[in-house]
Amino acid sequence: MQFKSLGDKRQVVSLSEAVFKGLADDGSLFMPEEIPALSDEFFQKLPGLSLPEIAFSVLKPFVSEDLSEDELREMVESTFSFPIPLKPVNDRIHVLELFHGPTQAFKDVGARFLSRLMSKLHPVTDKKMVVLTATSGDTGGAVAHGFYKVPGIDVVVLYPDGKISPYQQNQMTSLGHNIHAIAVDGAFDDCQRLVKQAFNDRELRGEVAVTSANSINLGRLLPQMVYYFQGVARFMEQNGQQPPVVCVPSGNFGNITAAVIAHRMGLPVKRFVAATNVNDVVPRFLKSGNYDPKDTIVTLANAMDVGDPSNWPRLFELYNQDTEQLKREVAATVVNDGEIKETIKEVFSKNSYLLDPHSATGYLGLSRQLKGEETGFFVSTAHPVKFLETIDAVLPAEAEKIREEFGDAFRVKGTHETMQNSYSKLKEYLLKM
Repeated sequence: MQFKSLGDKRQVVSLSEAVFKGLADDGSLFMPEEIPALSDEFFQKLPGLSLPEIAFSVLKPFVSEDLSEDELREMVESTFSFPIPLKPVNDRIHVLELFHGPTQAFKDVGARFLSRLMSKLHPVTDKKMVVLTATSGDTGGAVAHGFYKVPGIDVVVLYPDGKISPYQQNQMTSLGHNIHAIAVDGAFDDCQRLVKQAFNDRELRGEVAVTSANSINLGRLLPQMVYYFQGVARFMEQNGQQPPVVCVPSGNFGNITAAVIAHRMGLPVKRFVAATNVNDVVPRFLKSGNYDPKDTIVTLANAMDVGDPSNWPRLFELYNQDTEQLKREVAATVVNDGEIKETIKEVFSKNSYLLDPHSATGYLGLSRQLKGEETGFFVSTAHPVKFLETIDAVLPAEAEKIREEFGDAFRVKGTHETMQNSYSKLKEYLLKM
């Protein structure tokens, strides 16, 4: 399979080129030339397959020209080495827990797979390979841990200074070695803008082999499809053959894009719900038809604080830029900070289930959108440990229990650098590497 630029569909590259370039030469995102449909035999076997077996079948069509079957099996075994369970919250709503990896966030899946893919496909070159990524919270820790001590690759993570949780910052800044964390004086969108400028700087890329580990990179996006197959398999085991409604907390819109690609491969889903915080450019677009990005607003669900989602062009492309077609399969809802707090408190009181702020948007988004006798699941994208300030404000006794459980992680002190919101400063830093 080859991969096309969304800007110039005549520009087609291999998986290796797409992964190491990050963005196409015209600055656009890459997408698969086609979305393959999986066989009826696979879906018949799906409920009995292990997570690595599911991953192997789902990813094989996209990587078979670059990896042998043995290489792919080795990669999915080491990537999907932690559980991804589906649990009931109440009679109609289940949760797919994606936070059992090393950094307690869903992004562990994509980052672990991408690091292994890059290590396997690493081209022989005299240029230093630098993974440059921007984070609104969880991506940074997942990428840092996924690439920690990977030979021949340095990681530079940009994050908005003072706008992520202390635990998230600690996960990026406590490793050292080949991991370089930089606090930028600005918002996540500023960090993301700096990364895109670096990718589009031909002079820089002539000196430094720069690639990305954000969800703009196909190597991180594609493995996220796998846990939707896992979620639907477990859901139908527990609830019969009626397809679920699936709700995805959405910021940069990579996670829900992966879910829709899985659906195009044949995964039975009734429809999707994108739950955002008050950074609501996509919900507003679905109402008005006008795509109008705004400056980022800081919220309790900080990993979703994105004013102009990078993956939106991919999602829109999957529906041929047809808004009405998109609205038939994807609904959107907006959850504010007050509703996040109230949902965390209410769900714990009624169901003894503790949500982090992002998962609270998923729960509330799904509960708002279910109709009649419908049931479904939302994806829980992070463990509450990453957002203890919020849990403290709502359920202080539960926050204290988490502190006791994760005590050692709070005691490690990390180091980071600070940087002005200036591309010239970033370019100077990368060239010095």
